[in-house]
Amino acid sequence: MAIKRILVADDEDSIRWVLSKSFSKQDYQVDLASTGTDALELSRKNSYDLAIIDIKMPGMSGLELLGKLQQESPRTLVVVMTAESSMKNAVDAMKGGAYDYITKPFDLDALDAIILKAQKASSISDEVSRLKDELKDHYQLDRTIIGQSQPMQMVYKVLGKIAPSDVTVLISGESGTGKELIARAIHFNSPRLGKPFIALNCAAIPRELLESELFGHERGAFTGATERRSGKFEQANGGTLFLDEIGDMPLELQAKLLRVLQEKEITRTGGSNALRVDVRIVAATNQDLKEQVRLKLFREDLFYRLNVVPLELPPLRDRRADIPALVEHFLNQAREEHRTQATEITPEAMEKLCNHPWAGNIRELGNAIQRAALLSPNVLLGIEDFPDLNGQAGTDRNDTSLEGLVATKLQNSLAQMDFQAMDNLYEMVLHQMERPLINIVLERTRGNQVRTAEILGINRNTLRKKIQRLGISVKRNGGTT
Repeated sequence: MAIKRILVADDEDSIRWVLSKSFSKQDYQVDLASTGTDALELSRKNSYDLAIIDIKMPGMSGLELLGKLQQESPRTLVVVMTAESSMKNAVDAMKGGAYDYITKPFDLDALDAIILKAQKASSISDEVSRLKDELKDHYQLDRTIIGQSQPMQMVYKVLGKIAPSDVTVLISGESGTGKELIARAIHFNSPRLGKPFIALNCAAIPRELLESELFGHERGAFTGATERRSGKFEQANGGTLFLDEIGDMPLELQAKLLRVLQEKEITRTGGSNALRVDVRIVAATNQDLKEQVRLKLFREDLFYRLNVVPLELPPLRDRRADIPALVEHFLNQAREEHRTQATEITPEAMEKLCNHPWAGNIRELGNAIQRAALLSPNVLLGIEDFPDLNGQAGTDRNDTSLEGLVATKLQNSLAQMDFQAMDNLYEMVLHQMERPLINIVLERTRGNQVRTAEILGINRNTLRKKIQRLGISVKRNGGTT
């Protein structure tokens, strides 16, 4: 919005007269006040884009008026006028929120230059406000997070309470449940809207580079560090840092993260100067961090520092009532992004989608809808457009236990085999399950075979033989390959 209405407050008649004439010629609407009190009354009755006020006035001073305007009319840009002998007051005024100042006696051209600059600042401010409103509108919870089931209603209640604050949040949930989407909704519905939202997947960055990614590095800190680089904390300063898969962060780096959270300052790798940072932390994990703490794979003190407000996202199988709305959302998305033809889905196909286990949760559902919409020439999607779902509902569609999920996977895999030609099925299945099980536990214990054997409930020598027999390569302090 352009500057249209100006308030002038000065106890000198000549100043008010000159400014009124000058501004009126430029088609500004001008209101005049001889005291700070009168100016405040006018500001309460009218909306001003710009106020030009004298520092020294009888009764309420210009500094007092500035403070009142900052509280009651924060969108009004304030320019203070001061004599050269009152430069301290001008400095105080700038600290108090004044947009600019001009010294008496002043040239009207100099004042016009300040107003022109204020005009541009006002336009930029309005554009920023518009973008903020647009972002906030885009990330309204009912637009970005689909579903009205009871489990999601609980999530909405927590989100509504925590978004406006600066509290640290730990989001937990299976892969594909939308943890980053929830983190973004928290940020864009908070006072930090307009500031950076920076996301870092702790599992996707090699452990030797993760510290530099978080805290940055100085030139020459390590081989290849040819220039100074800011880390995610610096990039997120004033905003929100989303640490995804926090459970995969190495223990030694967990200690450094804890110190940053406590001290609110970082030191770049290879540097010595501490830098203050103002960052809200939202972390996420698909692991049981309490169990990780018990196994001494995650620091207990860091867990409690992150787990100020826990927010658990339900898996899709626990919110099946939301699947039709999600299907509609993904169909619309496919039409907008890929110009697909599909607009509806048959009742039989919808029933199949609603009863599918969806181990990959919303991400898997979204991929299935997008794939079907892209490959099908039909406007109406049917069961035949979802071939990957055939035979995967399992003997009990509501069985989401580990045994039930294994049974579902086995049924689908064995359906493709010729049983007449099989003579070692039992050994083959156990072999295929044993290797990933041992691999997973070794990864969780970071290659600690003693602890792995304890968790599996087998002898240490037995574990060593199985590792050799299954061809598992174990890295020290680093899991498996």
